[in-house]
Amino acid sequence: MGFIPSPRELRELRRRAGLTQAELARRAGVSQSLIARIEAGTVNPRLSTLARIYEALREYLEEEVAVDRVMHFPVITVNINDGIEQIIKLMWENGISQIPVLDSTGDVVGTIHERDLIDVFLKYREKALSLRAVNIMSGPLPIVSRKAKLSTVIRLLHADVPAILVVESGKIAGIVTRSDVIRFLAGFWREHGY
Repeated sequence: MGFIPSPRELRELRRRAGLTQAELARRAGVSQSLIARIEAGTVNPRLSTLARIYEALREYLEEEVAVDRVMHFPVITVNINDGIEQIIKLMWENGISQIPVLDSTGDVVGTIHERDLIDVFLKYREKALSLRAVNIMSGPLPIVSRKAKLSTVIRLLHADVPAILVVESGKIAGIVTRSDVIRFLAGFWREHGY
């Protein structure tokens, strides 16, 4: 374990996770009063106790945090009839490497990845610019609900999926990329700057 939280950092990590002292204590197998005393700086716990508390926070993040705390929105999308040139411009201007494709009713029907664009230019050369999204799109990105757990998203992203769409009532509510997960976890676990 490379990082040992100070009492102030432990309190901030617990609060940012949305856990009460009692919930963290239950998860770590310690008393709520011990958590309170550690956070107040009135007790010097054993390293193994701090490690157990820290591990309980980490497990909570992965297993219990809902994806809507990690996702970003609004999601930039294209229509199946949008032209390749317009799609490239949208992706370039927004710094994205994939873009969901919607049909005329707003349902997700596919995704255009950077690799799709490279492939179409290699195959069709100058004629590529006359194609539409429907001609080159790949299958849709995986879709989860707003209340899906971060652990589910992490497993999907580990399976070579570049992003996950988040839906609510059948409509896109957000997107989670690997960068979003990294930003969330790094912000949560960084040592300084609370």
